[in-house]
Amino acid sequence: MIIARSAQELREALGTRIGSVGFVPTMGALHIGHKTLIEHARRENETVVVSIFVNPTQFLPGEDLSKYPRREEADFKICELSGVDLLFYPDVGTMYGRDEVRITAPDVRGYILEGSSRPGHFDGVLTVVMKLLNMVRPTRAYFGKKDAQQLALIAQMVDNLFMNVVIVPIDTVREKDGLALSSRNIYLSPSERQEALKLSASLKAATKMVMQGSVDAGVIQNAMMNILDPLNVEYVAIVNRRFEAMTHVILGDTIVLVAARVGTTRLIDNVWM
Repeated sequence: MIIARSAQELREALGTRIGSVGFVPTMGALHIGHKTLIEHARRENETVVVSIFVNPTQFLPGEDLSKYPRREEADFKICELSGVDLLFYPDVGTMYGRDEVRITAPDVRGYILEGSSRPGHFDGVLTVVMKLLNMVRPTRAYFGKKDAQQLALIAQMVDNLFMNVVIVPIDTVREKDGLALSSRNIYLSPSERQEALKLSASLKAATKMVMQGSVDAGVIQNAMMNILDPLNVEYVAIVNRRFEAMTHVILGDTIVLVAARVGTTRLIDNVWM
């Protein structure tokens, strides 16, 4: 596995590659969910590139940038064992300069749900993803469905800006008890981890209701809120693939999303229907 730390090293390493390139951008603290993305990239491409960069522009004031878990040695080992060909590990100086051109999220879809509670967050996400896609120039880039709104906005950016890459969505990976894998799960105490299971439990209940014929969005949201009590719930939303609010679930075009704080840890989860 080659490790590139600068844009020049990345270009030189990619210059020797032939065939399709699969790319998995990450912020490190890799877990089984990331490993699943890498495995998909490995099966579908001749070359697999992973980036690890904790992007400062997507963190708002007071968020956990300084506390975000960093495990360089473990992450490198996971990449090596997963068959990654090239690991891009830049610093902030490599990725950002002064007085840069700005990339901004859409006025509507960028400022609802995650964007409502974290205004400006998606500006930072889209900026760094565009930079990385332009630097790596992959055939395919892999993103998890757990960050559903992020995934939708990245796909829109690629479409709107005519970028030559296929965005591949990958299903959320969960623990055996249903908890969606997240780098932030390490912040949870044992009792908080039990409480966190209410997120996946509420989504399971929503799925069961729909399978039994109950498709009214308001009824489903109320049932989910009852399960989530007494967590500090930021939102329970039912939207279509374009992130427009829905009054009724339509199978094949619905995402049910939840965001809540468990203690001081903010968690998100969703189910695609």
